[in-house]
Amino acid sequence: MKYSKYNVVIIGSGISGLYLANKLSQTIDCKDGILIITKEELFSGSSALAQGGIVSVIPEINKTDSIESHINDTIKAGCGLNDLNVVKFVSEKSSTVAQELISFGVEFDKTDKNKLSFALEGAHSHPRILHAQGDSTGRVIEKTLCEHLKTCKNVELYDNTMALELLVDSGSVCRGVIVYNWKNNYYEAVYSNNIVIATGGIGQIYKNTTNPASSTGDGIALAYRAGAKVENMEFVQFHPTALYCKSKKTMPLVSESARGEGAKLVDLKGNYFAKSYSHLADLAPRDVVARAIVNQAKLTDSEYVNLDISQIGIEKFKKRFPTITSLCEENNIDLSDGLIPVTPAEHYFMGGIKTDINSKTTINNLYAIGECASTGLHGANRLASNSLLECAVFAHQLCKTLQKEKLDPPKKNDEQIKRTIDKYSLISSAVADDNFYLELFEQLKETMTNNVGITRTKEGLEKALEKIATIKQKLKNNITVQSRLRFELNNALCCAQLVASAALKRDSSIGSHYRADTNMVTDNNTEKESIQQNDKLLSK
Repeated sequence: MKYSKYNVVIIGSGISGLYLANKLSQTIDCKDGILIITKEELFSGSSALAQGGIVSVIPEINKTDSIESHINDTIKAGCGLNDLNVVKFVSEKSSTVAQELISFGVEFDKTDKNKLSFALEGAHSHPRILHAQGDSTGRVIEKTLCEHLKTCKNVELYDNTMALELLVDSGSVCRGVIVYNWKNNYYEAVYSNNIVIATGGIGQIYKNTTNPASSTGDGIALAYRAGAKVENMEFVQFHPTALYCKSKKTMPLVSESARGEGAKLVDLKGNYFAKSYSHLADLAPRDVVARAIVNQAKLTDSEYVNLDISQIGIEKFKKRFPTITSLCEENNIDLSDGLIPVTPAEHYFMGGIKTDINSKTTINNLYAIGECASTGLHGANRLASNSLLECAVFAHQLCKTLQKEKLDPPKKNDEQIKRTIDKYSLISSAVADDNFYLELFEQLKETMTNNVGITRTKEGLEKALEKIATIKQKLKNNITVQSRLRFELNNALCCAQLVASAALKRDSSIGSHYRADTNMVTDNNTEKESIQQNDKLLSK
């Protein structure tokens, strides 16, 4: 067992973690340094895949927009389950973080008149989305933050390293974390009085997801097992338009901005159907559009529908959406006919580790930011492009919070921490049979997709919980060995159980959580009526 100490430890290297590290390095004197722990390498997480953009409400530039309008749009999309104070706080800070990202070197797209270009996305009442290089916003922001980080002298990076367990003392105060370098097979006890979880989402518990392979819910499971409170675990957002390609573990996203620019959803018979499900048509909230696509695909005995981009114009589309164009080319999709095959896929998680406005969890010294945190911003359904905004705003605010905290690392272990560390000396050095874990992982994904997906029932949720318990028992019975995949599966099972349990408890539909049994859906026609009914409630 190795040992080290740092002033601040950030678990995760997406935009939220990178933003925080850059800010801390500029504003706080950390003699013991700031540590970033990332499971793979920099630039490998979900943030770089974000195409659409980042919400920025700047009325002095974008004169038709307002804070009040953004607040209303966010709460309407979240079905009123949002925390109003948090929504207001985030919206008011959106201009500040946009300017700060620009100061870090992010170059957002501009109009012909050299002014910031604002795009429109689903469920927004005004164009307010800043984007970079067309549809490469996440990649541009993350790359810029990575480059800026190179100028920070007091930031260290542990890559190919996974956080396994929080070191919580007998007073229920977090004092550090046990990490595992899976490439070199060694464990390390990292001591710090300020642990920040920024590990992203849970996408890999489902078969179809836009999330990378590393999104296995590690941070949420880490915090939950340590005793932190989690909430809103039933709210899983499925993006309506992922690129339909069966062979991919991570399904490429076809940004909602394409529909904002005029693309239309059509079924395989060429019928334009979105208007018959919602008065907002193609730009309805994501849960409404996702269910409409699933239902319409069933009517044509298909697994997908098409996004008709002909109204935008092929050449204009290629210029505005270079990333989507490249993805289509990589998957042998010919854009000359103006049709892109799309299907819903797990995209974003609204629940997670409960935090307050300063990103504090229910465990002292433990913070959470980004997708793994449940801040109160999103409610039952995330409004498009509010996610990158949330990452930046809460990282910005957490830097201010940490300026007021004691940053010296803990000096002594208590008995509980010693027992936690000793546990890892018992792990076998045997070579792991990853095929065994892969098989169990596939069983989990199949179970979650079939029973805890876009539509849910009491019977299906109970069935899922039974299967999850069976898989957990098989994992428990297998020899404990050094294996990244085993640790990931354990975390994924923890998150899957929390999602299914929360979905079972909430027996009515709201936002991204859709209980088909309580809406008395019996066939395709009533399915359509039920979607329309939910949409009417949402519009009020």
